[in-house]
This record gives sequence, structure tokens and C-alpha cells, in this order.
Amino acid sequence: MLAAGCAGHPSLATVDTRAENVNLQRLRDDGQGGAGAVQPYQLRPSEGYRMPQLYAAPDPVLGERDPRRELAPTMVCLQVVVDAEGRVERSMALLDRTECSAGNAAENAPLLQAAQEAVAQWRYVPAAVCHYPAGHVPRDRGDCAGAERIEPVPVSLLYAFTFEIVHGQHTVRRQGR
Repeated sequence: MLAAGCAGHPSLATVDTRAENVNLQRLRDDGQGGAGAVQPYQLRPSEGYRMPQLYAAPDPVLGERDPRRELAPTMVCLQVVVDAEGRVERSMALLDRTECSAGNAAENAPLLQAAQEAVAQWRYVPAAVCHYPAGHVPRDRGDCAGAERIEPVPVSLLYAFTFEIVHGQHTVRRQGR
């Protein structure tokens, strides 16, 4: 009887997907101070890669820009380019993915605008290539501890924002990759 009571309730699981999302391609400088083209990058045995670490991330605020009183959960997605100093250089709507297709609808433009305004304020400890002494193989290639040189690098990250309006109350959830 106890098992039947639990079976009717959804369970939540937290999955750490950071390792699945590292493609180790670097953004090449465009010559104007911004990140440009993507180029493949192969880590050497004495190098490691530190993922960017988000430390300031205000949530999107929809406010009065969207007059709807009801909105079923609606996902919009952004590609966020983070520079080598950990600032958001730019963000672009991801419209070519089925789960992000709501961003194509004109009535959802306020959702994209709110998400882009929020991520423009985000700050990261920048991603970095960690350079270790020759012959030294780091135990944890995702941590720059013991590196002789840390090279901050720009990265591109993907985020999904799910907006919902219930009886005029706005909520937003985000997922990042």
C-alpha cells in the first residue's frame, strides 16, 4: 500500500551534465575584441580545461511587457557567448531546435527579451585552459590547481528558460548546458 502511494507522485532527479557538454572547441578572436569563429582544440596531456562558473545570475523578469494573464509553460532558448573575462558578450535566440520553437512565435518576443536582458547581467569565473609543467599529468583535468599558467578562454553556452503565467503571476525556470 505504501508503494502504491509513492508510485502516483513524480520523482525529481538531479543529473550533472557538465562533462557531456564539453566539446573543447575554442572561439577564435574576431580581431575586434570579440569571440568569432569556432575552431577545434585538442588538449595536450599536460593541459586541463576548467568550465566557466556562474556566480552572478539574476533571473529574467517579465514584468508588464507581457500583458497575458495565463501562459502554459513555454520554453525559449539562448546561446550565450561568455568572453575570457567572464562577461556575457552576446546572446542569440536558438530557434532551430524543436524544444525551443516557442521563441519563433511573435507573441513570445517578450520572453526572449526578458531572458536576453537577464543573461546580459550574468558574470562567470571564466573558462580556462590550465597549463601544467611538462611531464605533469594533472589528477583532475577540470581544476586548475597546480597549473603553472591559466589561460582564460571565451566559451559558448546553451540555456533554456521556461516561462509560465498563472493568474497573472509570472514564474521562470532555467536549465543550462
